[in-house]
Amino acid sequence: MTWGVHSLVPLPVLLPLFAAGLTLALHRYTRVQRVVSTTALAATTVASALLLVAADQGPVVVDVGGWAAPVGIPLVADRLSALMLTVSGAIMLCVLLYSMGQGVAGESDVEGRAVEVVPVAIYHPTYLVLAAGVSNAFLSGDLFNLYVGFEILLAASFVLLTLGGTGERIRAGSVYVVVSLVSSLLFLSAVALVYAATGTVNIAQVAQRLPDVDPTVSLGLQLLLLLAFGIKAAIFPLSAWLPDSYPTAPAPVTAVFAGLLTKVGVYSVIRTQTVLFGDQPLVDRVLLVLALATMLVGILGAVAQDDVKRLLSFTLVSHIGFMIFGIAMASEAGTAAAIFYVVHHITVQTTLFLVVGLVERRGGSTSLERLGGLARVAPGLAILFFVPAMSLVGIPPLSGFLGKVGLLTEGARLGTPLTWALVVGSVLTSLLTLYAVVKAWNKAFWQTPPEEVVQRPDDAARLPRGMVGPTAALVAAGVALTVVAGPLYAYAERAAATSMDGTTYVDAVFPGGAERGTGHSDEVTEGGDDS
Repeated sequence: MTWGVHSLVPLPVLLPLFAAGLTLALHRYTRVQRVVSTTALAATTVASALLLVAADQGPVVVDVGGWAAPVGIPLVADRLSALMLTVSGAIMLCVLLYSMGQGVAGESDVEGRAVEVVPVAIYHPTYLVLAAGVSNAFLSGDLFNLYVGFEILLAASFVLLTLGGTGERIRAGSVYVVVSLVSSLLFLSAVALVYAATGTVNIAQVAQRLPDVDPTVSLGLQLLLLLAFGIKAAIFPLSAWLPDSYPTAPAPVTAVFAGLLTKVGVYSVIRTQTVLFGDQPLVDRVLLVLALATMLVGILGAVAQDDVKRLLSFTLVSHIGFMIFGIAMASEAGTAAAIFYVVHHITVQTTLFLVVGLVERRGGSTSLERLGGLARVAPGLAILFFVPAMSLVGIPPLSGFLGKVGLLTEGARLGTPLTWALVVGSVLTSLLTLYAVVKAWNKAFWQTPPEEVVQRPDDAARLPRGMVGPTAALVAAGVALTVVAGPLYAYAERAAATSMDGTTYVDAVFPGGAERGTGHSDEVTEGGDDS
């Protein structure tokens, strides 16, 4: 790899952080802030896409500060992390454009009412810090740096979740922070115990040393990490916080949270399960059970909802179960299907929450009992909802169907009682998802509308192009996932193969061997983390 390619690796972290400081300094210049934020996220997306191409030839590694691992902190762009970076960059850019169209920064809507009384000085820098935290988590080759990435997410997401300062948002934000702090405490404890057991927190070096650790201790470390990541990924029974936290935030914030933040937890599960621990039959069986419970409990919660935001929040929990199903099968095919499903779900779930923001603006509510007739007054909005909703359900030939076929095929191939139970549970969950979204579709778009919806003048309910444009772009991106499903799924398979083969990751971080390293001197790098 040339230095030019390596220089791209830190950019998804550095660009948003630099832009965050710049937008804060320019808090009096709203338009300049918007240009800086948009440019930074666009550049981040381009850099991530270039890394996606480069990583297909082999992992690209940069040692922060020029100090080689294990003394320094490596940033690793392999197929999996580069794919997540590219998808997250594109999603965050679209959501940013949507939020500017909505007027999150204290502008008025078409009726002259303030949409969100939030200073730009808060929103733009915080959103960019969130983007930096997501990128840092995906790129980190060090467990403690991964923890730092999560803490950046926590700080930024709490501010975004409580935008506007309403009592409902403060309460939801408080619950979110408490749960996140518990998760962070568990994660930090796990990092400390990993260091105590192996003498390092470098992921590649931990992978080399774990085989020499007592199996009981190794199992305890694995379960503690899964517990921490399970809370962040909203795996049942650690998911009760999510449906009460996400729906209270502004639409763009809810969309980016639902699309990305839980997937950072799923990514961490994939990374640690494949690179560090490998196939552990007992843990895999536990994960299969939790995946089934997550699917069913989540979708049953969705069926019972009469608010679109809460309904989608429960489907978010439910479909995390599909990703855990793929991971728990501990095979290349299962992991590839999980990776593909993560990409699909990030795109579709974000799109649906953005559409719900449009529904709320057009219909004045997200309650299904107060909506109706939107298909007649806003047929374009009906289409924007219908396409990603059907993809979420898994209607062929959309991307949700393709991801589920991959999971069900591998589950049937393995043929164990648990995997067959997951196959049946997946089909049942998909049917109940269809029921839930069709119910939402019928009530919001076809039922006889309440009087206040009928009487709203068309010019007062007009949807801003700045909101419709990014939403339509994401709907098109969801359809494009079906068009490019072949190459994308093949890339996911290669990413799964690289992840399952731990030696590829280790050799990329330590080209000369983990215990020798490539540091500034032999004295420093030999057991450098043990000092």
